[in-house]
Amino acid sequence: MLRKATVLAVAAVVLSGVPALAQNKDECLLASRNCSDQVDTIQQKMARLNGEIAKGTKVYTAQDLKVLQGKLREVNAQLDDLLKPGH
Repeated sequence: MLRKATVLAVAAVVLSGVPALAQNKDECLLASRNCSDQVDTIQQKMARLNGEIAKGTKVYTAQDLKVLQGKLREVNAQLDDLLKPGH
């Protein structure tokens, strides 16, 4: 009986940590939602994306990281377009 209670207690502790990790995700960046309270310059967005990518697999899945890296490439391309002569 004590063993079952211990196993259940350990499982509860392990599973309670999963939502905490999800809370560290930046859903606005990940889901491409236009969050009205977050208006960033291109440089700020690049810094946020780099910061989120740096969190790695402790916070994001491999697929999430690919999405963030793709968004970083898009922002870099936007910056490149803006820096072209004639703009």
